[in-house]
Amino acid sequence: MAEKKSKGTPLPKGARRRRKPTGASTGLAAEELQAAAPPGAVAELHQAIEQDGGKVLSIYREPYGGRWLVLAALPMELVEPTPYQRNISDTHVRKLEGVIGKIGRFLDPIITVRIAKPDHAAKYWTPNGNHRLSAMRTLRAKSIIAIVVPEAAAAYQILALNTEKAHNLREKALEVIRMYRELTQLDHATEDIYALEFEEPALITLGLCYEERPRFSGGAYHPVLKRVDEFLQKPLHAALSVRQQRAKTVLALDDRIVKQVETLKTKGLTSPYLKSFVVARVNPIRFRPKDALALSFDEALDRMTQAAQKFNPDKIKMDDLAKSGGVADEVE
Repeated sequence: MAEKKSKGTPLPKGARRRRKPTGASTGLAAEELQAAAPPGAVAELHQAIEQDGGKVLSIYREPYGGRWLVLAALPMELVEPTPYQRNISDTHVRKLEGVIGKIGRFLDPIITVRIAKPDHAAKYWTPNGNHRLSAMRTLRAKSIIAIVVPEAAAAYQILALNTEKAHNLREKALEVIRMYRELTQLDHATEDIYALEFEEPALITLGLCYEERPRFSGGAYHPVLKRVDEFLQKPLHAALSVRQQRAKTVLALDDRIVKQVETLKTKGLTSPYLKSFVVARVNPIRFRPKDALALSFDEALDRMTQAAQKFNPDKIKMDDLAKSGGVADEVE
């Protein structure tokens, strides 16, 4: 009998085998990355970096899309994070300080774009290097290695470019709404134009909620908002007022949910999933048929508000909570 071919090492339960690459190779070969002369805009950027007191180390095209980049050493005092970034994590910065100081090397260049704003002393913004920049400042470094992207739009692609530390929901939402306000001053584009930068429409609404209520448990509402929130076909400055009203609606619902949660606690029901449990109980799309018409944001939140008013804590038992699971009601 012919031997059966081995199917390879079995995967752990729940794991999925990665797809193999298909089709022809794409992008540039290694010898092509510096095979052409850079365009005028990149040559001008080279000159500007040198005039700023930096030093260009290399000009090349990145291997996937073939776009030009400049690898440079920049003076520390000329670099700052984009103004809409999340707050610094002291724990993460201290960890970076320890690692860089221990190995005696800075091996992970930050990404920057050169800006030209008269009200900014710094001339380079980094959308994803705030923690490394802070660590290097604490270590009294004179300069930092950066990949300078010629296209200024990269400064707004903060979520897509993040390589430092995974964002939690609160950090994502706050970065998005800060970026949103910055972009409203630049042009009249609609929200969907910045779909990559904002990642998802629910983050805009949640960002406003977190600004108003820093201890807001956004994780309990995120699954619903992801289903019903959409990018608005309005210029950002006009859409912002709609977003603010949506945030007020969510916070008003949260007030009702909190009252029901407190009532459950007085009855002795405790669980890390208590708020998520109540939100799930009033969620109008949780068991909605797949072929049913999608609910709009206003329809969904109106139904949730009505259901929260009718919610009866006396009918809830500890077994119901134990079966629910869900997102823990941590303070984010």
